[in-house]
Amino acid sequence: MEDDDLTHLEEAVAERGSHSSRGGGRGSKRFQRGGGSSPGGAGRRRVVDISRALSRLLRHQADDAGVPLDGEGYAPLDRVLQWGPLKSLSPTFPELLSVVKDSDKQRFALRLSPSANDDDESSTDPKDWLIRANQGHSIKLASDTLLKPLALLLPNQDNGALPEGAVAVPGTVVHGTYFAFWPKILESGGLRPMGRNHVHFSTGLPEDKEGNVISGMRSDAELLIYVDVEASMKDSGAGEETGDGKGGGMKWWISDNGVVLTEGGTDGIVPIKYFKLVTGRKQNVGVLMKDGEKVADLPEGIQIRVPQGKGRSGGGRGGGHRGGSRGGRGRGRGGINN
Repeated sequence: MEDDDLTHLEEAVAERGSHSSRGGGRGSKRFQRGGGSSPGGAGRRRVVDISRALSRLLRHQADDAGVPLDGEGYAPLDRVLQWGPLKSLSPTFPELLSVVKDSDKQRFALRLSPSANDDDESSTDPKDWLIRANQGHSIKLASDTLLKPLALLLPNQDNGALPEGAVAVPGTVVHGTYFAFWPKILESGGLRPMGRNHVHFSTGLPEDKEGNVISGMRSDAELLIYVDVEASMKDSGAGEETGDGKGGGMKWWISDNGVVLTEGGTDGIVPIKYFKLVTGRKQNVGVLMKDGEKVADLPEGIQIRVPQGKGRSGGGRGGGHRGGSRGGRGRGRGGINN
């Protein structure tokens, strides 16, 4: 199982970048003091801390903290900054802009509040802004207000027409996981959200720079599960019943930062039958599954590790070889499905 705090740390640790010098204006004193952070190690560490705190609040703890989210997942920035962990960090407005705009994975979005005066995007007053996490929530939000739906071409359309507001299914949809969790995925019959609202997928690999992949997979994922999204959408028994009482296909979505998401089918799972290909990412383990059928087991002697933050054994790190100890269960949400 995944330690949620450490997951947010891993997600944020790639935050880099120059910190915007934009600031000043009519912001509160707390926003005006402190300046930007240095681009060195201490500055990056601070960006990580701010990003992790924002993720934890906006994805998981807003309800408990009394911070209201609208239907699209946006929260008033002034209320967000009063939450204890963020209040103690006292981030400046340039730092917040850096976390939002310079994030390599585009985890967050800022927009002006409807109550802001004159659509003034130069404002540094937190009361003028709303902020949200683009995906990764365990807080229950309606998918159709937070995300864009994926869709197949409309019947009898030769010009590539899609339903209004929908996005075409990407050519690649892949879930990254770890050798240690593959047996559990097989045992459970597929991929589950594991405490979040959706199972997360990428439209390519982190190293595929030309594919403009922003987010959707941890950088140290070992095992790749390519999924046949179109088949799951066409399968009349995969999703909820439609208005006419007939079975519907599985629903899929895409976030503003390009993460493909699904709640799974009626049982909350992405079944193995939709696994087009399962293979190693950097280690050559061969093909483990193809077109929903098992091809091979993990090779004997392969190093099995529980990634940092996903197990307790050995101080949070699992180890050993296939068939040996895989480390203990961590606390929090997540788990086998990243």
